[in-house]
Amino acid sequence: MTPLASTHQRQEHRPPTGEAPFDAGEVFYSRTDRRGVIVAGNYIFRRVSHYDWENLIGAPHKIIRHPDMPKAVFWLLWKKLAQGETFGGYIKNRASDGLYYWVYAVVAPMGEGYISTRIKPGSALFPQIERLYNDLRQGEESGLSPEESATDLIARLHRLGFDSYEEFMTHAFGEELLNETTALRLAPEKSVARARTMLALSRALSEETAHLAQEFDVLSSVPHNMKVVARRIEPTGGPISALSRNYGDMSNALSQWFLAHVLGEDSNFSRISASVKQSMWMTCFAGLLQRCEAQLRAERRALGPVDISHERAGLNMLAKDYFYTARDGMSAVITEARRIHSACDEIRRKMLALSTVRLACKIEDARDPARSGNLQGIIDQLGKSQQHIDARVTRIRTTSAKIISIAEEGIAADAIHCDKALLYGKRMAAALHPSNPEGVEKAL
Repeated sequence: MTPLASTHQRQEHRPPTGEAPFDAGEVFYSRTDRRGVIVAGNYIFRRVSHYDWENLIGAPHKIIRHPDMPKAVFWLLWKKLAQGETFGGYIKNRASDGLYYWVYAVVAPMGEGYISTRIKPGSALFPQIERLYNDLRQGEESGLSPEESATDLIARLHRLGFDSYEEFMTHAFGEELLNETTALRLAPEKSVARARTMLALSRALSEETAHLAQEFDVLSSVPHNMKVVARRIEPTGGPISALSRNYGDMSNALSQWFLAHVLGEDSNFSRISASVKQSMWMTCFAGLLQRCEAQLRAERRALGPVDISHERAGLNMLAKDYFYTARDGMSAVITEARRIHSACDEIRRKMLALSTVRLACKIEDARDPARSGNLQGIIDQLGKSQQHIDARVTRIRTTSAKIISIAEEGIAADAIHCDKALLYGKRMAAALHPSNPEGVEKAL
């Protein structure tokens, strides 16, 4: 392959060695067919990679692959693409003149192929990944297969605090977008800020839920304590024994309900965090696609054989799809948060039933002055537990209400972006197919 040699384009300075010029705020993309052969791209991609269009279009995308990259990353990339999913990750590329450039890339299925969008990384996370990649490459040089190296990568990310590669790539995407806004002295990316706030709130929900579980553990010990008192002060089958059985049945039913509806893997609480992360990813990717379209509009350069209008229309329509998916994710968050409200109301109703046992204990304790005070410890324990549970339920309700409010704000913001992308996509598609507007409208 020959390096960039055209003279009709402006020439950017390139150092003889080291890193290829690539600024924060620039975003470039390339599109390939199913085999990974390049079929389109924007000017920034051509400029940074330093190839002529005739050497890029029709070439395998690995033409820019750097030998420093661990094979594990590409193994994960192709696995996710084969499953119809998007991939995000740090990638080191090599230009035609030997210069290197790092990107944070988001790759996704698009039509009969794939699209890859890239921004310049520079967050505090990036140096850690450089070191991690170096370790992975050493493992591969020692004989690890790409799949084994990918397993090692996920294990290393787990030690950094990420439960999965998906969690890592979403977090990294947000970090790099925020780093961009800081470098350019712009306001923080609102979609990232919203997602971060909701994730913090979902963690608070989890913590409150864990403490609530501890409170239910305390309640489970009360029937045993009541039985001990009953054996000491009354014959078998007396009123305190009956209260103990009654309370045991009710508290056990409440605990079982709590385990099933609050702590279960398919519970409302467990689904919120996953929906927030998915929506953040989709919204950020949709925004990145729109930025690619905007840069195509601003470049005003010929892109070799690439049809700029067709590319812009495709980018906007894909952005629309991801905005819709993000909106559905936020709608799911709202649904689950509202179910949490219902769960809290159910807990309170069930706690009212237990309050009747506490009242009955007070009455029974006061009935015989000679035995007064025997149940006071249990009465106090019940009172404290009920107060603690009520306080935690109140905090959970308040937190879920905040999540609902932020999610609704996100849906409204994404709707504006989505409508713009849809309108532009329709106009561009109609321009591309003026002879069949009805068919275009139906397809859209």
